Amino acid sequence: MQQAIVHLQNVTKQFSAHASPAVDNVSFTLQQGDVLGLLGPSGCGKTTLLRLIAGFERLQAGKIAIGEQIVGDISTYIPAEQRDIGIVFQDYALFPHLTVAENVAFGLKHFSKQQIQKRTAEVIDLVRLAGLEKRYPYELSGGQQQRVALARALAPQPQLMLLDEPLSNLDIQVRLRLREEVRDILKAAGTSAIFVTHDQEEALAISDIVGVMRQGHLEQIGTPEEIYTHPVSRFVAEFVTQANFLPARRQGNLWETEVGCFEVPANHSHDTGEIMIRQEGLIIQPASDSPVVIRSRRFLGREYLYCLKTPSGKELHARTMTDMALPIGARVQVSITGDAVKVFPQ
Repeated sequence: MQQAIVHLQNVTKQFSAHASPAVDNVSFTLQQGDVLGLLGPSGCGKTTLLRLIAGFERLQAGKIAIGEQIVGDISTYIPAEQRDIGIVFQDYALFPHLTVAENVAFGLKHFSKQQIQKRTAEVIDLVRLAGLEKRYPYELSGGQQQRVALARALAPQPQLMLLDEPLSNLDIQVRLRLREEVRDILKAAGTSAIFVTHDQEEALAISDIVGVMRQGHLEQIGTPEEIYTHPVSRFVAEFVTQANFLPARRQGNLWETEVGCFEVPANHSHDTGEIMIRQEGLIIQPASDSPVVIRSRRFLGREYLYCLKTPSGKELHARTMTDMALPIGARVQVSITGDAVKVFPQ
């Protein structure tokens, strides 16, 4: 049975009596070895929540436990340096006058000289920087600097790693490669981690568990598959899947929209709502008598992204394979794959 490494219960943080809580009644448990991605738009409270767990902010209500120790509640505050955590920031925060090895060894002052050398070599090898031990930060690429920061945080073998948008300062190609490496490194080290991101694809790719935040609330928490296929609210569906939404009215077993009638497998107590259709679940075929028109088409390598215009002027987006390119201005019939829809009450 996995051990709970982090437990939050009804955690709340409000910076001003006149402002809404930055973190509002958040509860979750993270198991040993799991990676949690906190996902949400700017200002949703995800970084504040990370800072509360780190000990950089004090909570006003609730409880935070790391391992078996309560590190924060109404009467308890354990400072950050005593919480057995490693922290990686988006700006690397490396010491420019220290080499790679010296940066990594910085947090190992309580170790013997032999232990420091051994552990430094281990984590430098883990982050795939062997051979660069004597280089200074300015001699490294952005991706290499971020791996040094990760190695330095991992060196003391903390119970928990906290990463605040660790890849946001890197260009897209480096980010794509490094996000796979970060997950591999954390898994190889056996370290539990919580990282903050506003990038949906990044959260789904790195995380075992994803928590979606909105206005201080934890809107939904679950596996990447659960979050993507079974969003609990329109906000989660829109933010994570970038789905299409159409006003719909129930007619028997079907939901009627301006582009056609669709069957939705789940039972619903309401008769009107918005039907969610994921972009990859929208099927388009040429139909000269259809009121739906292709407004634009973008080539994305493996697929086309079409923007469709409905009779009411609403825009829908469809992703299709590149085996058939339909021209801009063409009229198309819209259909859907069976598992690509969900209805939310208005």
